[in-house]
Amino acid sequence: MVVRQESIDRADRLFQALGDVTRREIVALTLTGDHSVSELARRFPMSFAAVQKHVAVLERAGLVIKERQGREQRVRGNADALSEVHRLLDQLAAVWQGRIDRIGEILADPDPEDGKEQAHDRDRRPEEP
Repeated sequence: MVVRQESIDRADRLFQALGDVTRREIVALTLTGDHSVSELARRFPMSFAAVQKHVAVLERAGLVIKERQGREQRVRGNADALSEVHRLLDQLAAVWQGRIDRIGEILADPDPEDGKEQAHDRDRRPEEP
């Protein structure tokens, strides 16, 4: 599978943004409806500036969309970006499932060389008299 660098960078931004519990909570809140940054800030035990920084990380990753409405910055979740995260996780799961299946096949085959004696086994046997 050929993966372009821009796809890798996009995945890094998405997973890095979701790697923080506060940002995951902001995404969950904004998927239920739009909120002002001030409303979001009141929900967390941190400064307004800290919440603004979290929102900026989420916006750069595309997980939220921020729009100015009058004097307020409104934030809403981007369901399309979460669908992309789901698709990326499905791809990773498929890769790992293939690897696990292959390991299972290797372990289930008692003689991977189809009856051929392996050189290192031959070398360990004592010489016959």
